[in-house]
Amino acid sequence: MNMEAQNKQIEPTKSELEILQVLWELGPSTVRTVNDELLKQKDVNYTTTLKLMQIMADKSILKRDESQMKHIYSVVEEEQKTKAHLLDKFVDSMYKGSAGKLVMQLLGNKKASQQELQDIKDLLKKLEE
Repeated sequence: MNMEAQNKQIEPTKSELEILQVLWELGPSTVRTVNDELLKQKDVNYTTTLKLMQIMADKSILKRDESQMKHIYSVVEEEQKTKAHLLDKFVDSMYKGSAGKLVMQLLGNKKASQQELQDIKDLLKKLEE
């Protein structure tokens, strides 16, 4: 993807990200299913979830299958691609593009488990090869 296309990529709002998380976890779902899952995390109104998901479909973040009586929504772009784009934007804006500074901040602020530290060491070894 060229830089111009990347800059035009639609960035989901916080509420839209919550919906994306549900759809990434459950796969294609109805608004009711998404809303029921969101209710486990916070108080949310069905009509608000419906409106947000309609807007997300209009923005091409979601696609809507209208072939059945209950519309089924699914995510247009794969999870890793969306997360990579958002992380790149975050690192650029908060850490002046330095992934190292981000990692140092994360490890300094939060205690990583022994397993997480080992996974990080393994990843670093792979990157050095």
